[in-house]
Amino acid sequence: MAGVSSQSLVEARHELESRLRGATLTLSEELFGVLDALDSNAGLRRALTDPNREGKDRVALVDQLVRGRISAEAAEIVKDLAGRRWGKPRDFGDALETLAATVAIAVAENRGQGLEGLEGLENDLFSFIRVVESNHDLQRALSEPQADSGAKSALALKLVPTAGDEARLLIRQAVLSPRGLRPSALVNRFVELVALRQERWIANVSVTRPLSDEQYARLASGLNGLYGRDLKVNVTVDPSLVGGVRVKVGDEVVDSTAVTRLSELRRMMTV
Repeated sequence: MAGVSSQSLVEARHELESRLRGATLTLSEELFGVLDALDSNAGLRRALTDPNREGKDRVALVDQLVRGRISAEAAEIVKDLAGRRWGKPRDFGDALETLAATVAIAVAENRGQGLEGLEGLENDLFSFIRVVESNHDLQRALSEPQADSGAKSALALKLVPTAGDEARLLIRQAVLSPRGLRPSALVNRFVELVALRQERWIANVSVTRPLSDEQYARLASGLNGLYGRDLKVNVTVDPSLVGGVRVKVGDEVVDSTAVTRLSELRRMMTV
């Protein structure tokens, strides 16, 4: 995904963020359900990404299709996507898949109080990948398009008997709707989304000199207050750093250009 589609996905993910604190697996399931319907209707995909059709008309088309069939929240997410510009029909489905998976990932995040929940989900998904990729018979059984969907789902979940509900949903989706990929490859894509979510809980801090225990504690406390969550703080020493401190949390980088925030962090580290 590139160009206009990539930008639309970035904006859609940002818009989704406000919904994730109270997200449920039902919302993820609904979004995956809409994705399955789109994947089975090429004409609808083209209509929802037609650059000659006004955004409001594409939104109205989605509203007509999903009204009363899914929750209002799920409908709003799909309509938001329909109102954006997409380079090709496949990109719309890829974006919807990303948002649906992100909702499931956020449920694990919320249930596990942040990083712990994400690491548990990641481990569950990796367990599935390791088992499947080490057995060619399993790969064939899970990729067979003519096989009974219920049997494939049951087989996949039997491979990870202790997996949490979020992992089970993502694995089931990958097996039943791999969208041209091997199921394990799609699960690996979900792992990449988990890793992106984990970055929100990790602060990579560069400083010009080693910190004392007290300075580290003050830095961690300041960052937790700044971001509103308990971050894992990794500190590296870089004597060439201009400004004394550089902080990266997820996609956000705070460096010497952010004078106010950095001066507050420096004050907290001062003994």
